Amino acid sequence: MTEAQREAPNGDAVLTRIGQAVMLHRGGDREEARNRLAALWQEIERDGAPFHRCALAHYLADTQDDPLDELIWNLRALAAADGLTGALAPRAFVPSLHLNVATGYLKLGQEEAARGQLALARAAAGALGEDPYGDGVRAAILRLTLALEGAVED
Repeated sequence: MTEAQREAPNGDAVLTRIGQAVMLHRGGDREEARNRLAALWQEIERDGAPFHRCALAHYLADTQDDPLDELIWNLRALAAADGLTGALAPRAFVPSLHLNVATGYLKLGQEEAARGQLALARAAAGALGEDPYGDGVRAAILRLTLALEGAVED
């Protein structure tokens, strides 16, 4: 079960389809996963729920071969998170979403933009829980900080 499926109401057909595509991706069929997610994006892009658009764009980013395409999808996920409210509020997602965007900028050699997004990830990190997910995001923020400072090779 994907993170998105755990957070969504039971019987959510869109999240079920996202989860199926994610399983394909994790099983090694990146192209088919990307195709299914892209088709679903076409269906929900304009009037889909912000949570669906956020999760879908996040997973679409993971299936991209081109770093610019990956960044574009991560930016879409971050933009969709702005529309989240209520039980699925994005507070705990935001640090990771900013981190993904920062990583994308760094891959494209845009260090200043990466630093800006990393600062936003750090600022939002207080919303992370004291759990494996929060620990992982905090560790990734530290790794990217060190990479941008030139302390480690990426």
